[in-house]
Amino acid sequence: MRADLEVTGPHGPIPVRVYEPDGPAEAVLVWAHGGGFRHGDLDMPEADMVSAELCRRANAVVVSVGYRLAVDGVRYPVPIDDVHAVWTWVTARTDLPDRRAIGGASAGAALAVSAALRATADPPDLLLLAYPFAHFPTPTLGHGRTLENIEDMVRNYVGRISDLPVDALPGAARLDGLPPAYIVLSESDDLRPSGELLERQLREAGVPAESFLAPGTTHGHLNRPDDVPDAVDASLGFFAAALRAPRRAPRWLRRDGEPRIEFGADYNPEQWPREVWADDVRAMREAGVTIVSLGIFAWARLEPAERRYDFGWLDEVMDLLHAGGILVNLATPTASPPPWLTTGHPEILPVDRDGRTVWPGARQHWRPTSPVFREHALRLVRALARRYADHPALAAWHVNNELGCHNVHDYSDDAARAFRGWLRRRYTTLDALNAAWGTDFWSQRYGEWEQILPPRYANGPVNPTQQLDFKRFSSDALKDYYLAERRILREITPDVPVTTNFMVAGPINEMNYPDWAAEVDFVANDHYTRPGPQSRDELSFSANLCGNLITGRPWFLMEHSTSAVNWQPVNVPKLPGELARDSLTHVAHGADGVCFFQWRQSRAGAEKFHSAMLPHAGTSSAIFAAVTGLGARLRSLSGVAGLARTPSDVAVVIDYESWWAAEQDSHPTDRLRYRDEALDWYTALLDAGVRADVVPVSADLTGYRLVVAPILHLVPAALKHRLEEYVAGGGHLVTTYFSGIVDEFDHAWLGGYPGALRDLLGIRVEEFAPLLDGESVPLSTGTSGTLWSERVEVTDPAVTVLATYLDGGAAVTRRVVGAGSAAYISTRLGPPGLLVILDELLSPAGVVSELPPDLRGKVELAVRGPVRFLINRTAEPVDLSAVAGAPRTLPARGVVVLLSPGVPG
Repeated sequence: MRADLEVTGPHGPIPVRVYEPDGPAEAVLVWAHGGGFRHGDLDMPEADMVSAELCRRANAVVVSVGYRLAVDGVRYPVPIDDVHAVWTWVTARTDLPDRRAIGGASAGAALAVSAALRATADPPDLLLLAYPFAHFPTPTLGHGRTLENIEDMVRNYVGRISDLPVDALPGAARLDGLPPAYIVLSESDDLRPSGELLERQLREAGVPAESFLAPGTTHGHLNRPDDVPDAVDASLGFFAAALRAPRRAPRWLRRDGEPRIEFGADYNPEQWPREVWADDVRAMREAGVTIVSLGIFAWARLEPAERRYDFGWLDEVMDLLHAGGILVNLATPTASPPPWLTTGHPEILPVDRDGRTVWPGARQHWRPTSPVFREHALRLVRALARRYADHPALAAWHVNNELGCHNVHDYSDDAARAFRGWLRRRYTTLDALNAAWGTDFWSQRYGEWEQILPPRYANGPVNPTQQLDFKRFSSDALKDYYLAERRILREITPDVPVTTNFMVAGPINEMNYPDWAAEVDFVANDHYTRPGPQSRDELSFSANLCGNLITGRPWFLMEHSTSAVNWQPVNVPKLPGELARDSLTHVAHGADGVCFFQWRQSRAGAEKFHSAMLPHAGTSSAIFAAVTGLGARLRSLSGVAGLARTPSDVAVVIDYESWWAAEQDSHPTDRLRYRDEALDWYTALLDAGVRADVVPVSADLTGYRLVVAPILHLVPAALKHRLEEYVAGGGHLVTTYFSGIVDEFDHAWLGGYPGALRDLLGIRVEEFAPLLDGESVPLSTGTSGTLWSERVEVTDPAVTVLATYLDGGAAVTRRVVGAGSAAYISTRLGPPGLLVILDELLSPAGVVSELPPDLRGKVELAVRGPVRFLINRTAEPVDLSAVAGAPRTLPARGVVVLLSPGVPG
């Protein structure tokens, strides 16, 4: 139903057209058409068709605004006044839904953002912006719209082209108070850089922003539904998915039923005959399985030939699992393209740095930027989503699998084109790129965008900023692919949460997961231990970071192993107790789901010797007994589900960009490993009995007494100021060698090291002195440093030297800044050496252990609200008689969970 009405505005009546859905409305949208501020009406497709479709697709009331055009002397701010007046009219109506959005196309998008900036008393919940024009002057892409055209449009709207009011084109305004924004971009649009810049500005202001690039379109494509129907359909689907009521949390996070910690595995029934499936479900119920991830590598089964789908077997499995009371994380099976696709379209295959094609035979043999791969994969995703949208077993969508595990860095021509596009959006002009990349070194200055390539094999070190930007691009390209799948899933199943399984584990750093975390409905992670003296602490470290990627939100352990894996040089089985200890350590750090790879151990294929819940030995095995025991243990901890982790007084900061930049080539040493230093600090804190949070560098640090930022190599000016403000506010900062050295362009801060942090720390270093393998430097503390050393000059009288090298030079320093301090460690001390100096860093911050002295170092404490976890870090029993309410003994490799009164268990 639609009705034409008038709304009273400051300049007279404003025509509006109101579209109402047939059923109950879930949201309301105020929409402003485009037209360069001087053209357009309520009947144009960009107004009428868009409004009608969003009303239908999103069950939303849409109010299309016939604002006054910039003709006959009408100018800024009259059109904004009209849109804001209609917004005020909408928000004053009590008969409309509480979920409110404002949006528009082109010039109308600018009006919508400006109106939203005014709406401080009644702000919108989200912005929907189609190819927004938000900046002047703005670079163009050269598709026909000249700068003169744009100047004429702005002059007609504002009356001038210089000294523009801040909100006339809102890209110049402060954007930090705006709601999440969803932006549709036209591919071949001269004004596309303005939309891309607006998205980047919103993100930098802390506003969630997501864009969809409509392929094969020019500016204003929503006005041409007959010319580009697929692009218009996808654009409206993107908006409709955002406009619908917020997606429900996964069933394991909701309180509309009995809370529980989910338990299960990847399930691959396509590897087994049908008669095994019923046995699987019976054994799952015996083990206490509540959820499985299904269909992860089933593309060849689901689509045995192009566009020929076979869902029958998956229907059977879904029904069988549902009948057994088992939920499904249904995977989009796009991780491994089938032979018919790679044979027919070899152009989807990745290319490595040396120019070699990555051939089929394993998995993830596809280019993240391949339009051909994306076309085939997204068509399958859409078919799968439509097939199972209403299936009662469907609990969540599991997008692809371990994105980037094998194909994150692709050097193909597709990747080169996408990389150039990414760079144009980042730098806008070649002059800016040349300055950022320092291309006057080695005669690398670029004169055309097409001259730029990925950092392919060269006969020497490749430009370091080019390498760093390629790492950024590669993470973004994979994330963009994930978002393409997610858009389809949200469009078809808006109430089903969407995630993808991260790989926060060990040395894996190719994906910037703190950046990705905002795009998943819940964090999911795959974690596998590696043998070594810190393996148990590394597991805790990774789980801890997962719990802090989205603060306060439980997460899901999507994969780990019941025992040995198959891909290490020596695959060591787990010792008795380790299966439960590893699983419960993840729970202690916020996991509300514990799953394994996989349910039934494969008979064939590359992972046939990878352990599983149901091993080759069958149900009469020690592993299955341990699995069944864990299932019972998790059922007894149902009251833990949904509880947030309790923050610590100490944070260890992880910065993926510093990780990338610090380990590049042409550096003082190639032996530096960023995460090893971070893990050393975490282990030392555990040895001291101190809980610490592992947090991304973007986290709010103000609540922490002590912040450890190891090898914080890349420090932009904004981060420099944040750290200075943290210390000035009474916080205590600790950092290490090779910190503060470069800015976001990998340009060295001048004036001596540690660069950006030099004044804060009150020290100066002229030259690095890395150590050879096997070489060490003794310290006055009786410990020795390895890997790195420096001649540290103290430049501020407020600095105290906490440890020296044997030649008397400062090795560890601490500068007092009011009630705060900034400390510096100039060598790698390892956990034992750090433990020796740790008290001198913890005490000024007022940080003390929460554990009795006899338990420190032996037991890890983790806290989720009223629940405490005591995790044995040793292979010996630990006496817990000093802990109130605890059993007398904590078994070797065991975990004790102390539930407070009122917490069900």
